[in-house]
Amino acid sequence: MLIDEYLPVVIISIVGIFFPIVTLLIGKLFRSTPHRKSKIKYETYECGEITIGTTRIPFTINYYLYALIFVIFDVETVFLFPWAVSIKSIISPLIGFLEMMFFIGILIIGLVYAWKEGALEWIMQI
Repeated sequence: MLIDEYLPVVIISIVGIFFPIVTLLIGKLFRSTPHRKSKIKYETYECGEITIGTTRIPFTINYYLYALIFVIFDVETVFLFPWAVSIKSIISPLIGFLEMMFFIGILIIGLVYAWKEGALEWIMQI
């Protein structure tokens, strides 16, 4: 009986492992030209224009702050989804609801703190 419950997980895991491998092998098999290394392949391509100066530009740290906040709230949804599915089976739905509101409240307090500290400002004030 336990095998019947885990059979879909095993099948999806097998497909998830072998599908990328098979796709890469098929692509390698049907590649029209062999892979040849040359200096021109490693140069920067700018829409047919010859590059002037350095092609590297500085990457602002503000992107990382937004990405970090996004990851925090994305992980919140990972915890929120199972709770939403199982809320009816909890012994006391009111207590379960209050616990989740407490969890979301902590995250909102963190967001407000980041906002007040200026972490969401695009140009930081010094």
